[in-house]
Amino acid sequence: MLIGRAAELAELTAALERAAGGSAAVVLVSGDAGVGKSHLVAALTRAARGKGCAVLVGQCAELGESMPYLPLADALWAAAQDGTPEAAQIRAALDARPVLKSLLPDGDGGVGAASELGQQRLFGAVLGLLGELGRDRPVLLALEDLHWADRSTRHLLTFLSRVLQRERVCLIGTYRSEDLHRRHPLRPVVAELLRLPNVTGVEVPPFGPGETAEYLAELARGAAPVTPEAVERVHRRSEGNPFYVGELYSADPKLRDGGAELPSGLADLLLSRVERLSDGGQRVVRVAAVAGRRVDDELVRRVSGLDEAAVGEALREVVSHQLLVPSGAGYTFRHALLREAVYADLLPGERTRLHADFARLLADLPAGTRGSAAELAHHSLAAHDLPAAFAASVRAGREADRLGAPAEAFEHYERALELWEAVPGAQEAAGTDRIRLSLTAAQASARAGEPRRAVHRLRRLLDTAAPVDVALGSQIREHLASYLGDIDEDEESQVMAREAVTMLPADPPTPERAWALATYARTLLYRDEDGELPAFAEKAVEEARAAGNTGAEASLLVTLGLYRESREAAAGVADVFARARDLAAADGETSMTAMRAAFHYARTKFDRGDVAGAVRAADEGVKFALDNGVGWSMFGIVLRCLRYLIHYTSGNWAEADRLADEFAVHVVRPAEAEVSAYALFTEVAQGGPRVAERLRWIEPLWGRDPFLNYVARGLAAEHALWRGDPDTAIEHVRSILGTVYARSAGAIRIAATGLWAQAERAARARAAGDEDALRAAAAAGDALLQVARSVGALNVDGLPRTWLGYEGQAWLARAEAERRRIDGLYDVELWRRTVDLFTYGDPDGGFVYEVARSRWRLAEALAENGDRDEAAAQWRSAVRTAERLGAKPLLAALHDLGTRARLGGAAARTPSAPSGPLSSLTAREREVLKLVAEGHNNREIAAALFISPKTASVHVSNILAKLNVTSRTQAAALAHREGI
Repeated sequence: MLIGRAAELAELTAALERAAGGSAAVVLVSGDAGVGKSHLVAALTRAARGKGCAVLVGQCAELGESMPYLPLADALWAAAQDGTPEAAQIRAALDARPVLKSLLPDGDGGVGAASELGQQRLFGAVLGLLGELGRDRPVLLALEDLHWADRSTRHLLTFLSRVLQRERVCLIGTYRSEDLHRRHPLRPVVAELLRLPNVTGVEVPPFGPGETAEYLAELARGAAPVTPEAVERVHRRSEGNPFYVGELYSADPKLRDGGAELPSGLADLLLSRVERLSDGGQRVVRVAAVAGRRVDDELVRRVSGLDEAAVGEALREVVSHQLLVPSGAGYTFRHALLREAVYADLLPGERTRLHADFARLLADLPAGTRGSAAELAHHSLAAHDLPAAFAASVRAGREADRLGAPAEAFEHYERALELWEAVPGAQEAAGTDRIRLSLTAAQASARAGEPRRAVHRLRRLLDTAAPVDVALGSQIREHLASYLGDIDEDEESQVMAREAVTMLPADPPTPERAWALATYARTLLYRDEDGELPAFAEKAVEEARAAGNTGAEASLLVTLGLYRESREAAAGVADVFARARDLAAADGETSMTAMRAAFHYARTKFDRGDVAGAVRAADEGVKFALDNGVGWSMFGIVLRCLRYLIHYTSGNWAEADRLADEFAVHVVRPAEAEVSAYALFTEVAQGGPRVAERLRWIEPLWGRDPFLNYVARGLAAEHALWRGDPDTAIEHVRSILGTVYARSAGAIRIAATGLWAQAERAARARAAGDEDALRAAAAAGDALLQVARSVGALNVDGLPRTWLGYEGQAWLARAEAERRRIDGLYDVELWRRTVDLFTYGDPDGGFVYEVARSRWRLAEALAENGDRDEAAAQWRSAVRTAERLGAKPLLAALHDLGTRARLGGAAARTPSAPSGPLSSLTAREREVLKLVAEGHNNREIAAALFISPKTASVHVSNILAKLNVTSRTQAAALAHREGI
């Protein structure tokens, strides 16, 4: 099975097709050892044999210059013996050319005699043989491992590349790019050949995370499924090299769970490259391995112990062999596993001494040198200098906090806490006590998007520590309450928040008590049986002002705004959130509160149909989150998702797709999965190829987070419905409505999706005459409609809901209309109301995609009720929108309706969006194709569209597949013909 090599195989296949058409082609395939060059060539040879080509494959061997023409002899001998129909023709051709037959093991002179033959005579014989074979069928000649080629073979490669013109011959050569050091004899040959017009180069890249996951799934077939965590670990260590992936995963179950040892065979393979170096070169590589993946030039020179001339020569040697690669003011290992192998091969005492040498040099750097504290902590710990490692870890954590890197800060604090008991005078060295350092670590964890880890640490802190300082005890409970709220543990959150308040005296007002009051008020939004929130929050605002705590005051204002919005439909609530945002932003310690206010400010604008204002507000909020290093905190995540959702809703799918490119498909943590799930909105609506892959990565995680379950499974249900699978959709809906989100406003959308699925079930039952199934669908529909109506009427506290928002009302109307469809009734007025509500009061705006989806059903209802003229008008409007958005599933449903209801005549008058050969491309893919047509490479495309080069590569591969072309040149030609 060929994984992740579609674009490269397409390049090789195109070269073979050119050769079959009478234009000889040469392709040089490069890549690291183990990256899959031979696997790729094997796929090509299988395809070539399937097309009736003559196939000759030969391999070089690591024998130096002692075996001239070895790959040619190998190819000829194997082809003459393989029993295929062309084997007899090859034997006859060899018999007619004694100079070639003498290369074979059973030739007159043997292989050794060939070195004495005149090259021109032999080269001419090779050319004649290939031409003769090519008259009957195309010829594929593959010469593998050219980095080991002898001088004669390199000359033959050059000769054939220059003289092959009209012969029906495709010559493929493979070589290891990392072996081509500066003095390697193949290096100038490759440089020369790539300048020839009929020679192209194909570099085989490492796997991306998704390809690694697919490969591991193949390796694990029949065994336990591969977890996202295991994929992430193996991919990180292997850097996507398929051979390393397989070795790491297959070697030992412990390795799959993060074990440190490399398989011995893999380590030996990697170390063999180091053993070719001089003693000085090996010394430098060992020092560099201790330094880490990135190596500072000055440090490695000083630690190596070599004089200046010797270390310079050693570095040049190591770089020329591509073990280290220059990077900035230093070097990086070409592959992380190479560094691991060298490091593991060091003797224990040698390793400790080198770490101690690095630690001494780093300790002499000026205080505050960026990154030095983290490096010093690492080297000191490895050198068993625990006091130095402890102090450096604390400094590194604080430095990471200042730089807005909370994940790194947490790791440093965690290391310091692990060392606390082993270090004398730890409190003096850290400048704080253990409890406060633990609290700081928990805060960093929460800012990094790991609130569950923060909760675990603070719970443990309460169980094991009893601080004398009452204010500190209250602070721990207040933070624990906040993080418990973030993970929907509302009951325990309120208990902790109440304890935090009662531990502190009310007089005089203090900043600590103000925060406790603000957090307790926030818990009352979700559990307020006695109705104490409004009066409590108003009084708490006064206390916060008296204490001078603007952050707590801002938090309380947000809470009051949310209370009033859900119960009083306050018109000026956006102004309340804006005021809270500004207050919090002015307080440098309250970035979380500022983001909470920023989110609700943007969300309020969006709910009330102010799309332009919502875009501005969301952009400002995301910028604030990223600038403060909290893009993975709870509100950092929801702000990024809201920004995407606004563009998706307003129909600006080009911008939504650009933002979705930032949402990684390959996720490990629930926070990453939550962001990734939002990309499904456009991907499901467009029927994109990534939906299945994204869901495959998210699925193991959605049971760990109710909100992720709500977003991902809701869209998975829609995806199933577009694919004609209502049963799977219903399972997703049941799962969501069995969680805490069953009482949120978002449950209306889920209920409406479930009603769509039940309507599809009912239609099938009606067609089959299955009355039992029809009654079951109706009963299930009644239950779902009751969910939608109750959520629309009551808030989470069971009180009357005074503000639902345009979108909530629209989904409720759709739920009502879908329930009628279960009974086989197409209610024109209900569907017309759904369309009107989704416009948000703007006939040309609103929720653009949902307006089109509702027009689809409205057109269907109108046609069923005999109003064909208006049905055609609604149908045309929906088609225009679906074409503009690239919403292929909806467009297919509309075309089906047009055929069934005979609305096709109207279709001819419909001004259509992209059609013809490019109609299958998304808006983003058309942007990429335009840049391809302008001659840009993937890196330039990535820079122009603000995406990663890997994402650009994926887009290009998808475009080639959709356009059914095999090269960028063909795609560009098609784009020019279509006027892009």
